[in-house]
Amino acid sequence: MLGAAVRTAAAAARALGLAAGPVHAELRLGARGPALLELAPRSIGGLCSRALRFPGGASLEEIVLANALGRPVPAATGPVQPCGVFMLPVPRPGVLRAVEGRAAALAVPGITGLTITVPLGQRVRPLPDGDRYLGFIFAAGDSGPEVEHALTAASERLRVLID
Repeated sequence: MLGAAVRTAAAAARALGLAAGPVHAELRLGARGPALLELAPRSIGGLCSRALRFPGGASLEEIVLANALGRPVPAATGPVQPCGVFMLPVPRPGVLRAVEGRAAALAVPGITGLTITVPLGQRVRPLPDGDRYLGFIFAAGDSGPEVEHALTAASERLRVLID
């Protein structure tokens, strides 16, 4: 399925004339194959790039800038180890009062970070009407399924209180 997703994103980038530089693609994987949700000539946004670590310890932003300036970039093309980010959705509209269970979420093996980006007391709305996620859970592991399991387990330990 990953190969089909890469081919779908590459075909969309070619159709838009994108040949060099970062491309941000979001796809949904389903029974009928990958469906393109978004493709843009940009790097990953927000805090998500925090999860990625490349050979030599370079960040994604350092690699993108080196490439844009024509400077050498690390030879490996992917992250050092499988990693992932879970973007915490806003479950319902209202005022954010608390996010409980953070310590339990951080205790899940493989979880490397948890950041809540919406201040308590702020009004929130779920997507697509809202304009943000509540925060992000970061994980790394030996395999993609291991990372996915850690992110799911950590998210299930959080309890979002909204009035």
